[in-house]
Amino acid sequence: MTMPYGSWPSPLSAADVSEAAPRIEGARFVGDDIWWGESVPSQGGRITVRTSAGAELLPEPWSARSRVHEYGGGSWTADADGILYFVNGPDQRVHRMPRSGAPEPLTAPAPLTPSGANFGGLTLQQGRLFAVREDLRSEPHLRAIVEIPLDGSAADDESAVRVHAEGPGFYAHPALSPDGTRLAFVEWTDSHMPWEHAIVAVAHLESGSLTTVPCLAALQPEWLSDDELLYADDATGRWNLHVARLGADTPPPAQTPPATTEPFALADADTGGGLWVLGNRWYRVLADGRIVAVRTNGADEVVLIDPAFGAMRTLAVPATGETSIDDITGTRVLVSGSGAAVARGLWSVDVDSGEVAAVRGGEAVDPAWIPIARPMTFDGPHGEVHAFDYPPSNPDAVAPAGELPPYIVMVHGGPTAHVSGVASTAYAYWTSRGIGVLDVNYGGSTGYGREYRERLNGQWGVVDVDDVIAAARGLADAGLADPRRIAIRGGSAGGWTVLSALVRGGTFAAGISRYGVADLRMLAAETHDFEKHYLTGLVGPLPEAEDVYIERSPLTHAERIDVPVLLLQGEEDRVVPPSQSEAIRDALAARGVPHEYALYPGEGHGFRRAETIIASLETELQFLGTAFGFEPRV
Repeated sequence: MTMPYGSWPSPLSAADVSEAAPRIEGARFVGDDIWWGESVPSQGGRITVRTSAGAELLPEPWSARSRVHEYGGGSWTADADGILYFVNGPDQRVHRMPRSGAPEPLTAPAPLTPSGANFGGLTLQQGRLFAVREDLRSEPHLRAIVEIPLDGSAADDESAVRVHAEGPGFYAHPALSPDGTRLAFVEWTDSHMPWEHAIVAVAHLESGSLTTVPCLAALQPEWLSDDELLYADDATGRWNLHVARLGADTPPPAQTPPATTEPFALADADTGGGLWVLGNRWYRVLADGRIVAVRTNGADEVVLIDPAFGAMRTLAVPATGETSIDDITGTRVLVSGSGAAVARGLWSVDVDSGEVAAVRGGEAVDPAWIPIARPMTFDGPHGEVHAFDYPPSNPDAVAPAGELPPYIVMVHGGPTAHVSGVASTAYAYWTSRGIGVLDVNYGGSTGYGREYRERLNGQWGVVDVDDVIAAARGLADAGLADPRRIAIRGGSAGGWTVLSALVRGGTFAAGISRYGVADLRMLAAETHDFEKHYLTGLVGPLPEAEDVYIERSPLTHAERIDVPVLLLQGEEDRVVPPSQSEAIRDALAARGVPHEYALYPGEGHGFRRAETIIASLETELQFLGTAFGFEPRV
């Protein structure tokens, strides 16, 4: 049938989006079974643990969710006997749950407020349970690498938790040496983000001495032997693997010899990314020394590296984005992620036979309804701008001759993050209705090397805005989009770019900001510890750069916004509090600019509940229909 773009009938509802391809939250081999964490939007966004045998291990109301750094990660693990260890979301206590048993607390209760103790990054090694602990009860706030006793002694006595490293900075990725004498981990100070500067530290558990490995932005140490450590670092301009060789342990006060390092298996791609959550794994080492690794250059691929022969080959894994190497056993690897032509999923891969078996999700998508993204590059004032185009696609509808489609330019959050052009039911919600989607990796995004990422240093609100404008105009100049009907949509840092681009004016006809930043000084004063100094690198230090903070903030220039704006916000957001959205809402109201504001109870930074996902998408569709003059079909 012939119908205007935007009004095409679609079988994909907002409810379908909320139920599609649940987010995988880690996976483990457990005996002959496979376990994985999975979000359940219909149950308030809680995270359960399920098995390939068809069982749900963690019933309501339990939820395996960490609040460390607000973004969490590494909220559960398991041993070979099928004992589950998890952080319970509501109280942040670590629990032990035997097969067919009830959860038993392993850590002491803390105040049920934002000022309690959080745990995350759980990892069970050689029968010992390590974690990252965040203690918000003290000033300054403290974080630590800790070891939690498995006998339950710390459930009533907090001092029974053994602290291996502690300070006001940040920690991740504890890794115990094969002989059990050393513990490696990633550490960075509270004045940097981990992709700016992070080191690998090695604690000698008996002597108490500490060795640091010279690094720029280290990730994920893994032991090759008692004295050799593999880790990722982007000192070469890409996150590549490196090997550190450690000297003999020397008891204090003598100085332990520093580690020597060398790059390993260099590639013009990243094995690593922004360390936002504690559960990410970009590579694993097999028992025979071979390495399974993610390599990212715009999109992901999974490779097998054989150090003995200097060989590397690509594995036929469908995942091309959001890829994590979750676990290994023998020659089998668990890989989770999303694909260009498949839904989000979890796969078991045998690196020798080449067999790839879908464990959860991973179904092939129908490109008639869910378009395959087209990689695109645009010329921008700061260099090339990378993006992925999802054109309108509906086998049952065509637009009138000569009509160009409306488009939404999507702006990812972070801003130190990236998109990979994966198949998306959320995007098909738009494209099946005749609304194109352009997903932009603006300067500052990961996945293209350090130089591309550092374009945004000191230039947040300039480079990102220039790049999304260049991409939108490039799409229109190519005759692929109606230049009068291009909207911009983003969340968190992406919401900042939305509002900043609307202040710039002249390109976008509407804007959707989801829990976006409107005022930099307010953000600096109100945001959480993890990102407290993020703005120093993105904009400049305070108070020296206060004039820049004021000038760059969309709230300062709200009078320049002259197109409709939709603001969506979680009531419990502690990363970008509601005060940001409400400040720009009030400024728009004072000028009579058409706008809508929706505040969702029970939601934090990002929407997890099915009812919120449904309501927000339907609100966005109606908003764009009004802004662009089409009658949407919900």
